[in-house]
Amino acid sequence: MKRKKVRYSEIRIRLSYKQKRSLINYCAARKTTPNKLIKKMIRPYISNYAVVVPEEYYFTENQLDLFNDNGEKEDDYPGDDNLF
Repeated sequence: MKRKKVRYSEIRIRLSYKQKRSLINYCAARKTTPNKLIKKMIRPYISNYAVVVPEEYYFTENQLDLFNDNGEKEDDYPGDDNLF
């Protein structure tokens, strides 16, 4: 019985000349190819999440909590009495 043909998808990235030279030099030092290096680096992302992504990896709004949404009032901050 014939083996099922594997379908590949192409993904393109753009690198500056300096980034490309750096990648080529690193690959030459490690005796590998850029394609193998890139695939090795992204292997956890291309093999572990084919079915479902764990809830902890989803992006949520205000993840860094930069805004004053924690219930504090403006006058709760010490030293801000006479700013203007």
